[in-house]
Formats: sequence, structure tokens, C-alpha cells
Amino acid sequence: MKLAIIGKIFDGEKIIDRGTVLVEDNSISRIEEGIEKREENVIEGDFIMPGLIDAHLHFFGVEEDNLLAWNVVDEIDVAIRSTRDMERLLRSGFTTVRDLGSKVAVRLDKLQRNGEIIGPTVIASGYSLAITGGNDDPKDLPIDIAQRLSYSFYCDSPYECRKAVRMAIRQGARVIKVYSSGAFSQGGKIMPGFALDELKAIVEESHRFGLKVASHAYGKEAIMNSILAGVDTIEHGLGLDEETAELIKEKGICYIPTLATYEIPFEVSPEVKPYREELVRKHFSDDMKIAVNYGLKIATGTDYVGSKKRSHGQNYREAVLLSKYMSNLEVLKASTANSAECIDVKAGYLKEGYKADIVVIKGDPSKNIEDLSPNHIMYVIKDGKIFRGYGNYQT
Repeated sequence: MKLAIIGKIFDGEKIIDRGTVLVEDNSISRIEEGIEKREENVIEGDFIMPGLIDAHLHFFGVEEDNLLAWNVVDEIDVAIRSTRDMERLLRSGFTTVRDLGSKVAVRLDKLQRNGEIIGPTVIASGYSLAITGGNDDPKDLPIDIAQRLSYSFYCDSPYECRKAVRMAIRQGARVIKVYSSGAFSQGGKIMPGFALDELKAIVEESHRFGLKVASHAYGKEAIMNSILAGVDTIEHGLGLDEETAELIKEKGICYIPTLATYEIPFEVSPEVKPYREELVRKHFSDDMKIAVNYGLKIATGTDYVGSKKRSHGQNYREAVLLSKYMSNLEVLKASTANSAECIDVKAGYLKEGYKADIVVIKGDPSKNIEDLSPNHIMYVIKDGKIFRGYGNYQT
């Protein structure tokens, strides 16, 4: 396939007011400033950019948002719904996603790479790693049933943690996800996750196999333990302060605040609700101000799971929320180049030799970030094929 895509271009770093992206087979052959008559097939759009990246989501294939549903949902339903969600994501402009714990993502990854299903590239963690009785352990169930149904491996010592890393790798993991903290308990305390020696064992074993480690971290203790253990990305990061931000910057760790998931109310017990709401409020104010002031490398991740409230296809909301703290150009970088670097994929740029993961938009998100919404996505180029975006179904 030879293709010329014409319009205003964001190449992952800068804006080109008017230019042409030339594609041959599945790669970008060159970028030209200005417009000339072409012999290739031509697509014209208002705005051309690299495919969007969601660096933190889950293919849970559920209707409801609660821990029990995430664990006990029928796996056939998960597979069918997640295959549907893959296409929704692609037609919404997302050409790469990272799944940080689910039962089906490693299979979605393989099927997509084989060309058997339509969707973005999937960087999958396989099962996540958690402590027994921790964040993703449905404690209303007997332990043997909970472990059998869970999308996490439970491990409770450095030795068990090393084995859990190897189990995830055996599944086909391309990243390792760990719970450095849990969620909330009564009294407003954040539930502990892995101890520092366990985290260090996980990171050492993952890096030995060449895999990055993504750390779910609520609260200063979990964030600090993640930094000291040497993780590669901090997920959520509620409770960031100046001390931890300085260390994150110094060590080059990526910060993925997942604002979109907190935009939507989550059902929690009355005892926990006020404490959770206060921590979330600070995340949207103090945490983000500190992250931006310290110049942390911020990547876009939604923590969407494919439920009715957190449906795949609306993942652009993370970019909209980030635009409250940084310029639209910086948000576009976070949504593409930054995210690609944070999850270690060769994507996020329109450059010669890069895969042609390209989105053609009606509108200009460098001026109005809402133009990243699915209704504005006209075409998505992925794996040498042209797909109609949802914006093309509106015209």
C-alpha cells in the first residue's frame, strides 16, 4: 500500500502547519512539509497525528464496576466483549494499549499480531501480582476459589514473588504489574501491598527478563517503596508529594495518574467514602500540580475496564482531564510519544521508519483537546490497513 496523508501534522514532538505523511506498506517512508500533487492514494484531514496510547487499562469484559464482578465474570463473556472493545478502541484512535492485569489480554495480543482480530497493539501483563488478602483478592470467597478465579497471582515472600514473575512470563506477559499498595480500609488507611524486599525481588526478576514493572501505588509509603525498588512506572500515584516527585524525576520513572477513572464515582462503603473522596480531590489538585511543577514524564492511562461506566472507546477523557494542567501540545505528547517511551514501544511518533500507526482527525486537538473524541476520528491507519473511525459514521 502506498498512501499520502495530507493535513496539519503533529509528529509526536512538534506541529507542522501543512504537510504530507507518506506511507509505504506498513511504514512511514517520509514526512514532507507542504503539499504537492501525488500519485499515491490520498487521504486528507484537518489534523494528522500518531495513534493514541492508553498506558493503563484492563480488558475485564464486565458490565458492573466491582471487585467481585471483575473476578467471577464468565471468561467466554470476557473474550467476546473484549474483542468488541478492541475494535472500539481502534476506531476511537487508539493504536496501542497496555493491559495491566486481566484474563484475556495476552491472547488478544497474540490474535491481534496474527491479524485474526481488529484492534490496537496490546502490551499485556498477564495476571497482575498481589499479596494474599490484598487489593484484588475477593475476600468474600474461600481462598482456593478466589485464587482460581482471580486475574492476579498471590505471592507472599521474595521467593514466591520471583516465581509469580516467571508465571506471568509463562503466560506471555510483556510487562509486570504489581500492587505496591491496596485500596482503602475503614478509618481512611490505605491497605498495604508488597513489602520493599518483595518489590525488589519482583523488579530484579522482571528486569532480568527484560520486562518493565508497573506499580499500583496509593500513598507516600507505596510510592517511596516503588521508587526504592526501581519500578519503571508509577500507576495512579495518589499521595504524591515533593520528596517523592523529586526522586521520580531523578530516576526517570514515568507517572501515570489515571485521572479518568476517578472522574467517575465508584461505589464504596460509607465508612471508606469520605477518605477516598479526599484523596481523589487532592489527586486532582495537589498531586497534579506537583507532578507538572517537577516536570515528571506523564503518560496517559485511564484504568478503564470495559464496564458501562468505564467503557473502552471513551479513553480520550484522560487527555481532556490532563489539559487542565498542561498545554494541549504537552497533552498530545503525553498521549503519544511520552506514553510510547514509558511502555517501551517504538510508536508515538510520525517518523521515517516507524510503523504507520496514524490517526486522521476532523478538527484540531492542538486548539481544542475535545477534538480527540471518537466523533472526530475520521480514519485510523494500522498494520497497513485503513479503518474508518467513528467520525466517519457521523457524516
